Amino acid sequence: MNNRRSFITGIKSIKLSAKEKKFLKKYRPWGVILFKRNIVTISQTRKLTNSIRKIFKDNKYPILIDQEGGRINRLSNIISVDQYTSEFFGKKYLEDIAKFKIYFRLYIDKTSFLLNKIGININTVPVLDLRLKGSSNIIGNRSFSQDPKIVSQIGNYCIKYFHDNSIGTVMKHIPGHGLAKVDSHKFTPIVNKKYDYLIKNDFYTFKNKNSFFAMTAHIIFKKLDKSNTVTHSKKIIQIIRKRIGFKNIIISDDLSMKSLKLTLKDNTIKTFKAGCNLALHCNGNYNEMEIIAANSPKVDNFIIKKTSQFYKFLS
Repeated sequence: MNNRRSFITGIKSIKLSAKEKKFLKKYRPWGVILFKRNIVTISQTRKLTNSIRKIFKDNKYPILIDQEGGRINRLSNIISVDQYTSEFFGKKYLEDIAKFKIYFRLYIDKTSFLLNKIGININTVPVLDLRLKGSSNIIGNRSFSQDPKIVSQIGNYCIKYFHDNSIGTVMKHIPGHGLAKVDSHKFTPIVNKKYDYLIKNDFYTFKNKNSFFAMTAHIIFKKLDKSNTVTHSKKIIQIIRKRIGFKNIIISDDLSMKSLKLTLKDNTIKTFKAGCNLALHCNGNYNEMEIIAANSPKVDNFIIKKTSQFYKFLS
């Protein structure tokens, strides 16, 4: 573990290329994230995850997926989950909590069964962003509700049910993406709300969560830090640590997103300077991967300690 670097990388295809094998051996990223382009069948994906773990000689090596359900379905070559949006479960929760728990538990059990089968041990859920009128549809039905209390409560169930199935969770997008009026994949969202409002609303949903990991929002909260997105803001990372009280591993959102305006090298360096623990890069572009890897430090004692807690939970 000590010789790994503090980043998570994507890969290009359904099996590791010779170049990628070399890359993983040389830079030893903390984890690998898979997308639809990497997943065709259960047996092919299992072969892929086994081949990754073989390089690290570690059967608990972190392999992530972004499997929310609804339109964010990286397993769509294997299964359709179009109707199972966060909005669907939010509505079920309002109709009848007992019924909601049965539906939600079944859905998460089935998802986890598949993830365990293909060798994935971390899912980047729950989305704890609020659904707000007039905001960008990038969140939309990926949100459970506009009510912070409901989002927080369903988030607790989500984390617990995945944990019951030995899948770690990455809550996102801390400290809240719901007010963004533009898509951070393409532009930089700027939010003008005051701190007191944010603490009671958008930031509230992330408090007291039992998740091993959290992913940042590439958003500027102008009243808190007028020039940096959360990912690059020391000030807001401190709010996440002290006021929201998140004590575990903070992962950046994907550093190749257009919301971040610097070079990839500077975006990477700034991510760590601000206090993120791990840098995330998703697109499998080899030249970009090299830049992220070269500018990511070795894992520190905090990451080693938190990862070993995660490993203990897996066993």
